[in-house]
Amino acid sequence: MNKRTFRARLMRTAMAAAVGGSGFALSSCDPAVRTTLLSGLEGTTQGLSSALISAFFLSMDDDSSSSGLTTTSP
Repeated sequence: MNKRTFRARLMRTAMAAAVGGSGFALSSCDPAVRTTLLSGLEGTTQGLSSALISAFFLSMDDDSSSSGLTTTSP
């Protein structure tokens, strides 16, 4: 159990260093490269967010045929 918590702490520290270090790396980067990288990350993040939100609402969609209820119009 102690080994697992050490590994989790190590992973959290490594992720924090990677995320924090990327900010320092981008600050000294060529502006054209930085713009290209950030616009690519923005597009990827927007696409992933859109896909996850769509998947969430599709999973929430209740198919009326599976519930046994049918609607009829008078």
